[in-house]
Amino acid sequence: MPKKPEIHSPAPGRAPGSDPADEHSEADLHLLMQAIYSQYSYDFRDYAGASQKRRVIKALAQLGYPTIPALQAAAEQDPAVFMQLLQYLTIPVSEMFRDPSFFLALRQQVVPVLRTYPSLKIWIAGCSTGEEVYSLAILLKEEGLLDRSLIYATDINPKSLAKARQGIFSLASIQGHTANYQAAGGQQAFSDYYTAAYDAAVFDKSLRDNVTFADHSLATDSVFSETQLVLCRNVLIYFNKKLQDRALGLFHESLSHRGFMGLGSKESIDFSAHAGHFESLDRPERIFRKLEI
Repeated sequence: MPKKPEIHSPAPGRAPGSDPADEHSEADLHLLMQAIYSQYSYDFRDYAGASQKRRVIKALAQLGYPTIPALQAAAEQDPAVFMQLLQYLTIPVSEMFRDPSFFLALRQQVVPVLRTYPSLKIWIAGCSTGEEVYSLAILLKEEGLLDRSLIYATDINPKSLAKARQGIFSLASIQGHTANYQAAGGQQAFSDYYTAAYDAAVFDKSLRDNVTFADHSLATDSVFSETQLVLCRNVLIYFNKKLQDRALGLFHESLSHRGFMGLGSKESIDFSAHAGHFESLDRPERIFRKLEI
């Protein structure tokens, strides 16, 4: 007699065909972020919920924890587990000269004004693993501004900052970086800026001689320094409106008279509390200039 097929019942409280992510409640996610803040002083409580939840669920799968409370308990007990989780929460992924048209607009529209200053201070907030830092340093070098510039490159992820300080990137990514550099108005051979060693590209130390890498949180820390240019690209999209407003307030306070701010291609200030504090210099490229009010 043929064997009857087995019938599997859905997990209690879960409808057939529902998204596994539904098993992980918003309350558990909130408790995890509160525990991280209480124990380690990293504040993710005002990050955008949907993307944050996706990253935590990815961490659960790859780190081997069945539930958010189980991950929370492990992270609270073991700083090494928290450091693993931090790599998912901060998304340390970047690219040199990402959105080349932005860097071309920076070169053509912002650099001529920056050239009028005797010295420059620039803040790259959320610098991740440093690709944007080296991109800007190369641009400033080609425009004759690097030697009189001080760049503050900040992030909350110590592993990302350590990698940024090294200036060593995978050779596999260089082809894409080179194409971006050329499209961004690069004036030399991109290979002039690095030395190939095994499977890595080691960028010229002179590019970071005027860079200060530092830990800084847009969620909890204050203004970093008075600057003429602030870049914070593809960071605000991970914040809720409250935290976006806080970050934009920091940038406005940091910028000197008529200073410049560059955001990511999907970011806007239109509905922020600081929309009236900036004018658009190049709206498609998300380059703004501080208004004096």
